[in-house]
Amino acid sequence: MKTTASFSTRIINWYDTFGRKQLPWQIAKTPYKVWISEIMLQQTQVATVIPYFEKFIARFPDIDALASAEQDEVLHYWTGLGYYARARNLHKAAQTMQSQFSGEFPTDFDDVLALPGIGRSTAGAVLSLSLGLNFPILDGNVKRVLARHGAIEGWPGKKPVEQALWQLTEKLTPAKDIQKYNQAMMDIGATVCTRSKPNCAQCPVAIDCKAQLSGRQSEFPGKKPKKTIPEKSAWLLVIEESHRVQLEKRPPAGIWGGLWCFPQFNQRHELDSYIKDKQLKVVSEQELTGFRHTFSHFHLDVQPVLVRASGDSDNQIMEQTSTVWYNLTHPPKVGLASATERILADLGSVLNKE
Repeated sequence: MKTTASFSTRIINWYDTFGRKQLPWQIAKTPYKVWISEIMLQQTQVATVIPYFEKFIARFPDIDALASAEQDEVLHYWTGLGYYARARNLHKAAQTMQSQFSGEFPTDFDDVLALPGIGRSTAGAVLSLSLGLNFPILDGNVKRVLARHGAIEGWPGKKPVEQALWQLTEKLTPAKDIQKYNQAMMDIGATVCTRSKPNCAQCPVAIDCKAQLSGRQSEFPGKKPKKTIPEKSAWLLVIEESHRVQLEKRPPAGIWGGLWCFPQFNQRHELDSYIKDKQLKVVSEQELTGFRHTFSHFHLDVQPVLVRASGDSDNQIMEQTSTVWYNLTHPPKVGLASATERILADLGSVLNKE
């Protein structure tokens, strides 16, 4: 059976009937809102993003509001989404737009591409979805649709495979209805051409999809080569005094960059030495429930140690240092690592039992 309608026509027709049109960033659409959503949606599902997006936009309704905010507050509104470099880059990009583009989102592709945290696909998505400018996209969902439809062999993380997919998306992207087409391609990848058990019966381009015709849907896109993920250990010191805990701000680069965390040590004896050096008046000490936190490149086995202290602790947040006393009763709006949040939740349970 043959079809006379082009690939893009079938995609656009599908969008008219089935495409998502009421997502928060699609209402009163602007380049700013689409940009925020595209960054949040990187490696994160729509259902997870929606409440974060709504709170973020309510607090930072435009570029100037985001650029003028403190990084700590931006990270606070990102806490729980993970991949915090995205939030730091959003903040830096907003400041760049404030200083170089009078607080407006640039419309030149190269200007957008030069902003921190924006790659070719994201730049194309923002400009096409918000302004109707003709640029192809190639996010994870689109890669899956195209890899299957064209039976593009190999893992998309390899340059030759990625280049082949870019060539295909450039070839198939239409000159008209770019907003519908690009949104539809992302929607089809997210809801129809899914990683496992794709619903080929509902796919508008299944009739000439090479993977579907050969029954090899599960083979595309090619899998990332497996490698052993290293395991590391960390001892986190939870100093609690008068319903406050000590937190330290991580360096801008590296894991949990710019976030507030508990003091971290590689060995238990290093933690004990820290307590001794600080001459803390220890009332009690106990190990909280340990857990494994997985990053993209290693596993971190975390063991929190709760030390109840009394004495002459500083009652104020130490603004000029990288250490704060975090008030558990009235928590400040700062960015917290997910591991910090988990320990704070466990600590709340311990304190509430008393």
